[in-house]
Amino acid sequence: MKKSVLTLTLLLLTVTLMAACAGKAKPAQATEETQAVETAADEAQADGLAPDFELPNLQGSTTKLSSLRGKFVVLDFWGSWCVWCIRGIPSMKEAYTKYKDKMEILGVDCRDTEDKWKAAVDEHQLPWLQVRCPDEKLQTIADQYGIEGFPTKVVIDPQGKIINTVVGEDPAFYTYLDGLFK
Repeated sequence: MKKSVLTLTLLLLTVTLMAACAGKAKPAQATEETQAVETAADEAQADGLAPDFELPNLQGSTTKLSSLRGKFVVLDFWGSWCVWCIRGIPSMKEAYTKYKDKMEILGVDCRDTEDKWKAAVDEHQLPWLQVRCPDEKLQTIADQYGIEGFPTKVVIDPQGKIINTVVGEDPAFYTYLDGLFK
């Protein structure tokens, strides 16, 4: 009986945590900048390319996704508030160490203040590139990449085409990387 209650409690806790990380991004008001990003993304998708974006990085400037062409890129949409994102960090660090000569990881922080984002990167000692997606750009980028939950990992080939998307902290993502980089 105790085992059944414990199992049910753990199941409910897991479902609750998954639901908390799976919320949709907040809608943003349309601005000229948002419309320009959407237009560029539409053109990129017509070419089969991942929608380009330019976001603030930890160094105080910006990083443009298209500047990473020539290598495989993993976009890791995450947030310090997301339990599953944080739990996945050790596996991401392992994958980064294993494949950093073949791929670049671009962490895309969502729904954090700048201070919380910087503190989380520092606390968890994330060695890969990091950018922060401001709330006013989040809905546009979330729509372009089909982000419905966190974490979401998007794999982009060296030519800039999306080749895989994994929602949630799924061991299948790391198996996929192993197969890709054999």
